[in-house]
Amino acid sequence: MAYSSGMPLLVGLAILAFWLYCLFDVITTPDEESRNLPKLLWVLIVVLMPIAGGTFWLLLGRPTGPRAPRPLQARDLPPRPEAPKGPDDDPDFLKDLDRRLRDED
Repeated sequence: MAYSSGMPLLVGLAILAFWLYCLFDVITTPDEESRNLPKLLWVLIVVLMPIAGGTFWLLLGRPTGPRAPRPLQARDLPPRPEAPKGPDDDPDFLKDLDRRLRDED
C-alpha cells in the first residue's frame, strides 16, 4: 500500500510531459504545415484539453512528411575571416622594431 501514494504523482507528471511535448510541437510547427485546422486553433485545443487535444494533434494535426528546410545555422554560414594577428607574429613589424631599437642605441 505504500507505493500507491506515489502513483498519482507519476501519472500527473506523465500527463504534464505529454501535454508540454504536444504544445511545444504545435507551437514550433510552421503555420502552413499543420493539417486539418489552423495552427492557432490547434494551440487552443491542446491547451484546453491536455490529453485529448494532444492525442488529436498527434493523430490529425501534425505534419506527416519531412519538414521544410530549416533556416541557416551557424554551421551553414561561410567561415569567418581570420582574426588579425598580433604584432609579434608579423615578421615585417619585428624587423622594423629591431631596426628602430638598434638606431636608438
